[in-house]
Amino acid sequence: MDLNKYNRPVPRYTSYPPANHFTGDFTGSDYSGLIAESNHKEPSHVAIYIHIPYCRQMCHYCGCNSCRLDDERRVRQYVDAVRAEISKVCSLLDRSRKVSQIHFGGGTPNAVDSGYISGIIGLVSGMFGFIDHPEIAVECNPAYLDRQYLQELRDAGVNRYSLGIQDFNLQVLRGVNRLPSAMPVGEIIDFIREEGKASVNLDFIYGLPLQTPETFSETIGDAIALRPDRLVTFSYAHVPWVKRNQAILEKRGLPSPERKMAMFEKAFTMLIDAGYVPVGLDHFVLPGDELNLALQNNTLHRNFQGYCTRRTTGQVYAFGVSAISQLAGGYAQNTKDIGRYIKHIAGGRLATEKGYILSGTEMTVREIITRLMCNYYLNMEELAATMQADVKSVRQLADTCRLDEYAADGLLEFDDREVKVTEKGKFFIRNIASAFDPAYKPEENKYSRPV
Repeated sequence: MDLNKYNRPVPRYTSYPPANHFTGDFTGSDYSGLIAESNHKEPSHVAIYIHIPYCRQMCHYCGCNSCRLDDERRVRQYVDAVRAEISKVCSLLDRSRKVSQIHFGGGTPNAVDSGYISGIIGLVSGMFGFIDHPEIAVECNPAYLDRQYLQELRDAGVNRYSLGIQDFNLQVLRGVNRLPSAMPVGEIIDFIREEGKASVNLDFIYGLPLQTPETFSETIGDAIALRPDRLVTFSYAHVPWVKRNQAILEKRGLPSPERKMAMFEKAFTMLIDAGYVPVGLDHFVLPGDELNLALQNNTLHRNFQGYCTRRTTGQVYAFGVSAISQLAGGYAQNTKDIGRYIKHIAGGRLATEKGYILSGTEMTVREIITRLMCNYYLNMEELAATMQADVKSVRQLADTCRLDEYAADGLLEFDDREVKVTEKGKFFIRNIASAFDPAYKPEENKYSRPV
């Protein structure tokens, strides 16, 4: 099969519709309406995302909304605004609902004082009850971790740590302006697991300058030796028209799609041989992980915070600059400007900049794409029953010409009742999902490429 045939721009489908479809005529009042409506929708659990945009050093590959930490007073103002936003939004929520997830992302959450993180967790726990064994996760740059900071996170109740390793090769890290871990990563993992209550995942990026299939294999081999609970291999998304800092990497030479695919294939084989189970698009977990158990039952789910189970999933209420709330009826995104965000919240207003209200058909498409992206399987009759939709209308959402093409290339099998993605097709699941997206157009400089 010709790799370039499917290496065309396609959404990542972390949401449906993708965030570039959000509109600026969506207001704070619209978001308040979605929040009120969400109290009567499923899932009933509350998932909370906190965006910490600050970084001590800017990595050239970064596609996140982030900025350099250079003013501690401004950080304090920002965190105060986040706390105020949480209080305002949660005043609209049914307090009998339970929190299933709290996730701190960035930026670099551990670039700021741990007291800010523990204070926010305490604020939420003072307003809501929690499910049994909730997931409280923090994304960490290991360049800024020490035992004291880790202990402070542990004391705050953090039980999942995502360590952004990206690569163990120091030359690669220097090439993308990222510092290596301050402590040996093995010592960090041992400390996290010390009390037996927390788990750790290691995050890596393939497709960066100076990476080769051989050097990336060495990195994955080092990771396997550490035996993290989960391991993620993210494909570098090159979108310099959105993030101009990424243009620096073009001068340093990006690997070809063929070499990038070779990195993933080699890593995939090594992880499978080491006993890890592939989950979703880019995650690998140990066999006893609840994500694997959910995958076996076709109940794996996904939100902006990543893959999760039906037990821990919830409607996502997001706080901070650029944060996107993901509710049953639609999406709301905050302003990306820190100054504007603080000003809006200080004025007693929501900081909503844009959003989207889903139609009934779009809710069905979202569920189709979620099931395919997570479980590689779609039963149209089951989905129609869940969405209270007509089976015929569900079938009509599929672009059967494209499904025929994917089937001919061995990427999937389908009939009037179900779609099953093959092992080969899993590598191109974003392409397959797009066959159910009536709004999709393969436009350059709008989406990243799968490889």
